[in-house]
Amino acid sequence: MKTIYILLTRSSTILSKMVHFVTDDTYTHASIAFEEDLKTLYTSSRKNGRTLFPAGPCTESLSSGYYKRHDKIPCAVYELQVCDEAYDKAKREVEQIIAKADQYHFNIIGLLLCQFHIPYHRKNYFFCSQFVGEVLQRSHALTLPKDTSLMKPSDYMRMPGLLCRFKGYISELAAQGQISFA
Repeated sequence: MKTIYILLTRSSTILSKMVHFVTDDTYTHASIAFEEDLKTLYTSSRKNGRTLFPAGPCTESLSSGYYKRHDKIPCAVYELQVCDEAYDKAKREVEQIIAKADQYHFNIIGLLLCQFHIPYHRKNYFFCSQFVGEVLQRSHALTLPKDTSLMKPSDYMRMPGLLCRFKGYISELAAQGQISFA
């Protein structure tokens, strides 16, 4: 058995504030990781860390960029125990998408329609929680309760099989030794 990690956050970016205002959800962003130290996170978000666009599949780091500058961000870490085959498939899926990240885009229309429970798929377009859902679904790591284009970060909080390992702030996560800042 191996573990896949899902990090949920709510930052102070304009998009996060808008999503929070509309949904009132605790968390507005989802990332996936394959190592306990969460050194490399994968998601669909801002690619340069400062402006909303360009956006699409990318890596994030808790030890640099936005998270390092804004460590008072509320977060939760969930873990999912999966068989070795599902873990390897999920990791390969992410690596293939990231390797061709320039061919992918942010699904802003899907993000808007998600709030109205209207599924919307467009080839090579993801928003963050849709990206995580696609990886989990394609690898058969987790059966989702709804279409990937309808998955919100808060949905992962209620998923059977996901164990909440930490709730607090990014800074507390580091202080408790849950992640390492190299």
